[in-house]
Amino acid sequence: MIRARRRPARLVLLAGATAVATLLPALGAAGEGPEARDDQRQVMFVGNNWEGTADVIDTATYERLVRIDVIPDREERMAEIRSNPDRLAFYLAIQQFVGEGNDQYVDDMFTNHEGTEVYVSRPSFADVVAISLDTHEILWRFPMEGYRSDHMGISPDGAKLLVSDSTANVVHELDTATGEKTGEFASGDSPHENTYDADGSRVLHASIGRVYTPTDREELGLVRDTTKGERYFQMVDADTLEILERWDMGERLAAAGHEDMSAAVRPMAVHPDERLVYFQVSFHHGFVEFDLEAGEVLRVADLPVSEEAESTPREEYLLDSAHHGLAIDPTGEKLCAAGTMSDYTAIVDRGTFEHTIASEGTKPYWSTNGPDGTTCWVSYSGDDEVAVIDYATEREVVRIPVGDHPQRVRNGVILEAFLAGAPAEGEREVSGGSGVVEGPAPEAAAEPGLPATGAPAALALAGLGGLAGAAALRRRRA
Repeated sequence: MIRARRRPARLVLLAGATAVATLLPALGAAGEGPEARDDQRQVMFVGNNWEGTADVIDTATYERLVRIDVIPDREERMAEIRSNPDRLAFYLAIQQFVGEGNDQYVDDMFTNHEGTEVYVSRPSFADVVAISLDTHEILWRFPMEGYRSDHMGISPDGAKLLVSDSTANVVHELDTATGEKTGEFASGDSPHENTYDADGSRVLHASIGRVYTPTDREELGLVRDTTKGERYFQMVDADTLEILERWDMGERLAAAGHEDMSAAVRPMAVHPDERLVYFQVSFHHGFVEFDLEAGEVLRVADLPVSEEAESTPREEYLLDSAHHGLAIDPTGEKLCAAGTMSDYTAIVDRGTFEHTIASEGTKPYWSTNGPDGTTCWVSYSGDDEVAVIDYATEREVVRIPVGDHPQRVRNGVILEAFLAGAPAEGEREVSGGSGVVEGPAPEAAAEPGLPATGAPAALALAGLGGLAGAAALRRRRA
């Protein structure tokens, strides 16, 4: 029992389908993260988005080893935002429309192979930072060209980092050693997911459109679709950053008999055969099976909808996400789907699409494989917990308390030497488990006063102000 609680612009093909097909044997899901050496600990990083921390969880004992403050420069960043009318306008808009009234301090994160650094995208601060896993100090910072950073992707060798620049509609490629930009590629509105292939030669990328608009009802027809902007699913050459293929998933779904489904591709999982990809789309409770070589939708999986979700208007969906979180086990036989609006996680048989409700909780918002591929880790953002689900038994094995509003969960490594003892100075206790955070606790976010002048800010606020009244509708009911 489930708990209660357009049409885009014409796509441009930059390389022929035949050429893409010849490249597909190399395309497959990259490893979930680096494998620990003898001097490292295999861990999972949990980003506590509203709190501005990252919990480091031991994958063997499920113990929280340390909690890292990922916003040690908060005072400096807020001073910059308050002094810039444009940035302040977008900061407040992101807080209300995307953050459900909260700041977004950590969206995504990856460690380097050495286990010495973690790279964090910070939406409210519109940047990416590298943080030392030893001192917890910021080593480098890359500001976005736009006003918000989002999902990232890291190359299998750990040398390159991709970050989606939400409002600039591009994806930046960064050198992980220096934080310097080495390239970029174009996206649609609100670039989102970035997934490298197994050998790092190709990237699958998706843009999700304007998920903050309140124009979500089916009866709005063309108006509903056009307000969402351009939404693309792309295959990109990881070396040249050339777009090899662009698909309009709304059109592909309609061609397969699934009309009126959204074109916005959300989290994805690539099958080990390196040809099939599974992905969630906005408003759909389930996922889609897509053939990358043929460029065709093969099947659509429909998963359960709770009574509460069934009665929830589309404009109250969390950023258009009926489901948000999808993983596939290394055998390619089972998928792990986070049913965001229906408050469950399902293990789905890939062959038959039969499912088991394996875990329940409030607002599951990400799923990913554990380091050995036998488990699926799911963040329950509404419960401030992470669940670990066993693929074989299709049951939850442990529930781990973490920080405020966990979202992304990523596999990583950390040097054992960095885990020997807690910081001696400047530490503060955080409720909900063991571990410390360096530095003073972040103050409650004061309402920064709006500048009295500034035409750019006025224009930005005018464009965003029309959505302000809908902000309350977009939040989950308590």
